[in-house]
Amino acid sequence: MTGASVKFSRPAQGRPRRRALIALAASATALMGAVVLSGFHAELHDIDPAGSDRASELTTTERIGIRTWTVATGITVEPDVTYGTREDGTRLDLDVCSPASDPAPGETRVGIVSIHGGSWARGDKSNDDWRHVCQWLASEGFVAFSVNYRLVPAVHFPAAIDDVGLAVEWVRAHAADYGIDAARIGAFGGSAGGNLAALLGTRGEGTLDAGSRVAAVAELSGPIDLTDAAMQASGAGELVEQIALNYLGCDRLADCPQAADASATTFIDPSDPPVFIGHSESEFIPLRQSTSFSEALSAAGVANTMQVVPGVGHSIGILDEAMRGKVADFFRATLTAPASPVVTDAAPAVEAAPAPLAAG
Repeated sequence: MTGASVKFSRPAQGRPRRRALIALAASATALMGAVVLSGFHAELHDIDPAGSDRASELTTTERIGIRTWTVATGITVEPDVTYGTREDGTRLDLDVCSPASDPAPGETRVGIVSIHGGSWARGDKSNDDWRHVCQWLASEGFVAFSVNYRLVPAVHFPAAIDDVGLAVEWVRAHAADYGIDAARIGAFGGSAGGNLAALLGTRGEGTLDAGSRVAAVAELSGPIDLTDAAMQASGAGELVEQIALNYLGCDRLADCPQAADASATTFIDPSDPPVFIGHSESEFIPLRQSTSFSEALSAAGVANTMQVVPGVGHSIGILDEAMRGKVADFFRATLTAPASPVVTDAAPAVEAAPAPLAAG
């Protein structure tokens, strides 16, 4: 980071103040809903399961990927806005990162839901790397909503996808409050967050401007298909399989029916939104997970583009300047208008990779 200033809005002095009041009202509504649903017995608590941490999935200290981005001046961060509360009292929060300038009168912006990685078991929306993702998206002119979701081992599938789906619904319901178009909401995720972003894109059918549907998806290094057959075919190692088993709450993938429901490829249909897929050639999530996803999307007539870089970089570890440009251009091309087309690459392009980093 440089000395560039970053503004953090607080409930008493947010920018604009109306947003802070709206956020407080939304939080109060969510909290009241939790009390009603729980029969006045659930104690409110934040997401912090035993054994989890806020660390990024990037386990290296190297300056790679998103860490090569310099924080822009004037971006506003509105932290810890509650988007829902579960029946057990778990409070679900997101951060809102807004561009430095307000939109012109009558102009609406694109909203992007940003989903952190960490094997569905750790990580946080506001660790340094994912806070920078949120701020970077805002610097590109989008309003970014960086979400937390419940984690293993406190919960298993489908808790995480239910949470991020609820976040999309909340963003859509509050679109006018943040100056975004409810029909132009995209999803961005890396690693486990890439799986969740892809699943947001393929679950459901029909219109992309209602409920938890999103109008565009960009994902990096996502373990897309968790079924036993796909894991075997892609050459996933024991580490990847164990992470999936922990997430799904199963002992063996061969006897785990929920694996299909946790896999974006299960639900692909022609109504799905355009997808951007980023992956490195030799990382611990097999490249075949991404190429198979691209092939399945293409077979269904869903526009998609795939960017492969050499090396072993993982998730936002490959979100360097070149990849950032491609992701931002993808969102502009697909979300400039609700039905904007996107060109499908015939073959994955290969670019320079960042320095290697450990799996996370």
